[in-house]
Amino acid sequence: MNYIKIIIALMAIAYPLFAQKVQVTSDKMRAIEKKREIHFIGNAKVQQLKDWIHGDEITVYFNDRNETKKYVASGNVTFEVFQKDAHYKGKADKVTYFPKKTLYILTGKAVIDDLTNKRHVNGDEITLDMTTGNANVKGNRKKPVKFIFDVEGKGE
Repeated sequence: MNYIKIIIALMAIAYPLFAQKVQVTSDKMRAIEKKREIHFIGNAKVQQLKDWIHGDEITVYFNDRNETKKYVASGNVTFEVFQKDAHYKGKADKVTYFPKKTLYILTGKAVIDDLTNKRHVNGDEITLDMTTGNANVKGNRKKPVKFIFDVEGKGE
C-alpha cells in the first residue's frame, strides 16, 4: 500500500501548475510519507521543458492535496531558467523554488547571470520573481552585493 502512495507522490511531481512534464533524476531516492516529501540524493536534477535545477540533493515538498509546494536543492547547485523574454543561469549553495509563484530564492554564494540583458549579480541571498522579473539581492560587510552590466554607448 505504501508503494501506491509513493507512486502517487511521484506522479504529483509530474503534474505541476501548468501540467507540463517534470523529470527528476538522481542516484537514489527516499520518500518520507508523513512529512510529504521526497529526497533525491546524489547528482539530482529537476527538469521542466528547458528549465533545470541540479544539485547534490533535491527535496520535493507536497501540500495536503499532493501538489508540489516547493523544491529545495542543496550542495553545488546550478540552474538555468527561461522565461518568454528572459534567460538566466546561476549557482548557489542552496536554491528554493516555489512553482506556483515562479519564485527562486538563492542562498550562499548566490550568482545569477541574466544572459538576455548581459547582466551579472551576486550576493549572499538573491530572490528572483519570474512573474514580475524583479530581483532582490542581499550582501554583507565582507562580501557586498556586486552588479555588473555593459554600458550601451560612450558618453561625451
